[in-house]
Amino acid sequence: MQTLYIANKNYSSWSLRSWVLMQELGIPFEERLVPFVSTDQTSPFFGFSPTGKVPCLVDADATIWDSLAIAEYLGEHHPGVWPKAKSARHWARSASAEMHSGFGTLRKICTMNCGVRVQLPAIKDELRMDLDRIDQLWREGLNQFGGPFLAGSAFTAVDAFFCPVAFRIQTYGLVLSPTAMNYAQMLLELPAMKRWYQEARDEIWRDEAHEIDMRQTGILLQDLRRPTA
Repeated sequence: MQTLYIANKNYSSWSLRSWVLMQELGIPFEERLVPFVSTDQTSPFFGFSPTGKVPCLVDADATIWDSLAIAEYLGEHHPGVWPKAKSARHWARSASAEMHSGFGTLRKICTMNCGVRVQLPAIKDELRMDLDRIDQLWREGLNQFGGPFLAGSAFTAVDAFFCPVAFRIQTYGLVLSPTAMNYAQMLLELPAMKRWYQEARDEIWRDEAHEIDMRQTGILLQDLRRPTA
């Protein structure tokens, strides 16, 4: 059976993409969660990933170490990863690639931290540009392919790539258009997303680098995570 290596569910947005895709599509895998360590230590991820990063999928003698590459690999072996219709498939790949390589301001300001609620002091222009583009992408996909998912009636890789955004909307109280907010809420209600969220809140690990990023972003309103002691 293939093995998916991930990091803390509370923080690791990149891990979430591959994990939720495989869970929602019923692709069997063994989960190996390796927590983040402080930056002055050698990353344990180098024990399985050539880049020392997650996610990393190991399938027999194949090692795939990037979330987009993992989606493409899974698409070669399992139906439903990408839409069947050519136009929807091309759009889904483009939107996934844009999410994979872009939205740097959103990533920097609103790092994923599932178990807390944070109030931002303001929405900076750069962040608003990222949010507006995501809103535009979501509405475009939903309108063009009929929903309820971005590329049609079924959950595919493009939805998985935007699942971390749904958690960021929840954590930081971000507001998009009603159509986009409804889509984000639908993602949060998926069985795999509910499981990820609960397991993220149950984690007792805290990674100081991620915690500092969160504290520097805004005001901590709620910490819903299991206490560390």
